[in-house]
Amino acid sequence: MTEGEYYSASAINAAVPGFVPIAVSWGEYHNGESQVHFYLGDYHDMDLKAAPEPGSFTTQLAELHSKGKSPTGMFGFPVPTVCGIFERTVTWEKKWADCFANQLKDVIKFDNETNCPWPEYDAACKQLIDGVIPRLLGSLQSDGREIEPALIHGDLWEQNVGIDMETGETVVFDPGSTYAHNEMEFGTWRCSWAYYFNSPIYMRMYQRHIEPSEPAEEWDDRNRLYSIHPYLNDSAGHPGSVSRSM
Repeated sequence: MTEGEYYSASAINAAVPGFVPIAVSWGEYHNGESQVHFYLGDYHDMDLKAAPEPGSFTTQLAELHSKGKSPTGMFGFPVPTVCGIFERTVTWEKKWADCFANQLKDVIKFDNETNCPWPEYDAACKQLIDGVIPRLLGSLQSDGREIEPALIHGDLWEQNVGIDMETGETVVFDPGSTYAHNEMEFGTWRCSWAYYFNSPIYMRMYQRHIEPSEPAEEWDDRNRLYSIHPYLNDSAGHPGSVSRSM
């Protein structure tokens, strides 16, 4: 977790300086018999209740997705990263459908280990992996279409965003990044716990900079698919959560 956050914040700051607190260090130390891991970043006094101004915030976010280039040209990340308490599968893949399927398989497995067996759920998950993902995400890289891996924050929801009390600028934190299809960033904005990112103004402002990938008419279907990942992550991290049935 600490290593992943360090490399995530470093990559974000390299692409859009000031958008995330500067990563200082990560490591471990021993406190008696306990092994402790730490992450250090620049301190910011932030207002965590105010919503970011849609225009400037989405401009920075689009800049991150445009300038954050994969070092391999593939989807993945150099080190493991964590979303909540779930470790992402970050092995490099040329095809985005394969990369997302890997991540979804792991969070499904994590969810099953946390909650009781549910045959209907397993059947639905199999249909997603075998049918929906190849069809829906495979279309992004077929029939002459291509997408470039984009650096995403990876856990961009309201409680990971603040307003710097000195500068008034939006600051994001607690990243668990990966080089992904840029639209994956917005799966969380569809979830039931979204309380201002679900306002259409944010997506409208963002799409002034980066339009939906082709096939554009399937944007909402992809967004619904991407929202399943944070829902299952929430379900796995919080036993008994209603997210398992949504």
